[in-house]
Amino acid sequence: MAGLNALEGAALVIGGIYMLVMGLLGRPDSPQQAEMGGLTLIALGVIPLAAARGLLLRRSWSRGPALITQIIALPVAWTLLRSHGVLIPAGIILAAVSLTALFQLARPATIEALGIRRPGTEPGTDTDA
Repeated sequence: MAGLNALEGAALVIGGIYMLVMGLLGRPDSPQQAEMGGLTLIALGVIPLAAARGLLLRRSWSRGPALITQIIALPVAWTLLRSHGVLIPAGIILAAVSLTALFQLARPATIEALGIRRPGTEPGTDTDA
């Protein structure tokens, strides 16, 4: 689960660096747009990377950014799936990674491992008994 978030974060950072370099060294239609897009992707990549680190350290705060990252990735995957050519497999991979990570983040074992408890319950008590 942390690995999936780290993978998405790394992909965003690498894509951002590529856009930034191409904006600076290449010949894009709009260098300012390419550079700003690259910086934006790098900044967005930091969120899942931070969430992945928090998940590895079992920090309860990390579940929120990880969930948000996966939810945001689903419309991106849908857009890629509706395109043509090489972007369709990328959409399939992104959708599979996002759905897998969402499933893992929603599992009771994950919630327990992160120390998240339901509202109104005392630590160490089980209200289902």
